Amino acid sequence: MLDVERLSKRFGGIQALKDVSFHARSGRVLGLIGENGAGKSTIVKCLTGIHSPTSGSIKVNNTPHQFVGPQDASAAGISAIQQEPSMFDDITVAENIFVGRLPKGQAGRVDWTATRSSAQSVLEQIGSDIAPSTMMKHLSVAERHMVSLAQALSTDAQLIIFDEPTAALSQAEIHHLYGIIDDLKAAGKAIIFISHKFDEIFRICDDYVVLRDGELAGSGLISEVSKDDLIAQMVGRELSEIYPKVEAQIGEEVLRVDRFTHPSEFADIGFAVRRGEILGFYGLVGAGRTELMEGIFGLKPVTDGTVTIKGQPIKITSTQDAMRAGLAYVPEDRQRHGAILPFSIRRNISLPKLQDLARGIFVNRPAESRLVDTFADRVSIRASSWRQKVSELSGGNQQKVVIGKWLATNPDIIILDEPTKGIDVGSKAAVHQAIGDLVKAGLAVVLVSSELEEALGISDRLMVMARGRVVAEYDRADFSSETVVAAAAGGI
Repeated sequence: MLDVERLSKRFGGIQALKDVSFHARSGRVLGLIGENGAGKSTIVKCLTGIHSPTSGSIKVNNTPHQFVGPQDASAAGISAIQQEPSMFDDITVAENIFVGRLPKGQAGRVDWTATRSSAQSVLEQIGSDIAPSTMMKHLSVAERHMVSLAQALSTDAQLIIFDEPTAALSQAEIHHLYGIIDDLKAAGKAIIFISHKFDEIFRICDDYVVLRDGELAGSGLISEVSKDDLIAQMVGRELSEIYPKVEAQIGEEVLRVDRFTHPSEFADIGFAVRRGEILGFYGLVGAGRTELMEGIFGLKPVTDGTVTIKGQPIKITSTQDAMRAGLAYVPEDRQRHGAILPFSIRRNISLPKLQDLARGIFVNRPAESRLVDTFADRVSIRASSWRQKVSELSGGNQQKVVIGKWLATNPDIIILDEPTKGIDVGSKAAVHQAIGDLVKAGLAVVLVSSELEEALGISDRLMVMARGRVVAEYDRADFSSETVVAAAAGGI
């Protein structure tokens, strides 16, 4: 279906792709694998007409193509479903599916009956019950993905690219998507599937291509490689280096939560964490982990329960109360809630300490510089300077900025909610190393993760939540992926 031969792309002095070759076949799923910055997005943009290659060739069904825009790629039978589909919120689902190519009737007017009927047909094809007349702004993230897929199929696409399609989906929605991909394979479509999640790659893909630094690092059949093999090709390091267990001296108890309850999100939660300890919280989507952490940090009201920090009962009704008590919270969505992306690294890290840095209406710049130097270095942020915008950093370095910002408040306890969500394997290893450094420095860490290997790999103890309650607790010596998953799914 698709032949990519010696594809290269330069942006000024930067070589984004260099002599990359691969093939995608009808009725098979090709996994496109690599770290952030490996060249995956550049390939997708070349295949969909957003970028023109510097050199190399793209053939679709043995016919050479030079795409000068997305419409050329669509006409050749290539369509992409992005991680965050770009849709027009203030028009209907049917209009979004056929945007730019609405069926016309007499006198060149839009045939709205045909538009809605065709939209209904393609939505039924993927098992969706979304009404074509629904306004896009009323749809969930998963439903927007379904509309994006319907849009791709409405063009009779023969090659469909899925770019991190499950990042914001629940487990039920993910399994529904798997079924749709299986149906597309059976219908003879060629599929390129991009994901950081290895369980998805081994579930969905037949073939694979690994990119590293814009070059081909490996390719072949998924059935002939292991996870360790893929990681070695991606980053040149072993799996044990991605989830390093740092041995730290575990000291006295610093945080205790008792009978914590919210009327609709969680009930009767109790746990304790000590200095130098990583206490993990694992559970499926909707288990109530994030809501619990928001309650502890004063972001969500609770109806019952107590928080004790360093032996003193603390009443937390706001984030200021939590910060004064020695708590820090790194939220799940670092781009919306963790950092101000247009701001520099310097301004983000100093933000929680502005009151201490202020001299009247001015900021004490030398003191700010010392603060930023200390905490940016502590988490090993890689940047051209501390004046670089956070939006220009990789996902892993953005996460380090958020962690560094909260460390600047000198907390005793830091809550990390999905600290490696959406970042590549190499960046995960760097964040995990930073977490290890925190516990070695005597902090207590509460880690929320929906990635089982991460939760088991770096936690000292693990709490498992399901349906808003703690259903199991394990010491590290008793960790077992089977029992943890069973507990999370309600098996205990």
